[in-house]
Amino acid sequence: QVQLVESGGGSVQPGGSLLVSCAASRSIFRLNTVTWYRQAQGKERELVASITIIGNTNYADSVKGRFTISRDNAKNTVYLQMNSLKPEDTAVYYCKAALINSQTYRSFELWGQGTLVTVSS
Repeated sequence: QVQLVESGGGSVQPGGSLLVSCAASRSIFRLNTVTWYRQAQGKERELVASITIIGNTNYADSVKGRFTISRDNAKNTVYLQMNSLKPEDTAVYYCKAALINSQTYRSFELWGQGTLVTVSS
């Protein structure tokens, strides 16, 4: 069994910053491509940013220049640094990861449980 563990959400004022992270609960399961999504209340889930195993990144237009996705493969963790936060960034942030079992090379996808980010004055 493996889970994606998200951490780092919270409340911040407009213009502030937060760092959220996504890690696999067992080290034999290696993160491959990881995608952050968010879902605001009453809205559909939307893609925020993604990163491949070699570090190629992609961002939604709404977060370009403000958010940075990165990874530490040694720690098997992906981060989403969120700067210049706006009230419209308020949402539950989810990570979705393609995972590879380093022993069997079986691959599969998992979703994290979500972490709430609230931007409000």
